[in-house]
Amino acid sequence: MMTMIIQLRDTLRVVREFIVPSYRPERHYMRGPGPACAQRNHGHGVQAS
Repeated sequence: MMTMIIQLRDTLRVVREFIVPSYRPERHYMRGPGPACAQRNHGHGVQAS
């Protein structure tokens, strides 16, 4: 009985996420170029256009 309730809860959670996705911008926020970018640009940083 308990496993059925847990499966139902998880299924409802997946369906809800599909219908109304919970987008959280802070998960995708980038502060700027990191050390790998600096190495690719030979340590000159980001160039302004």
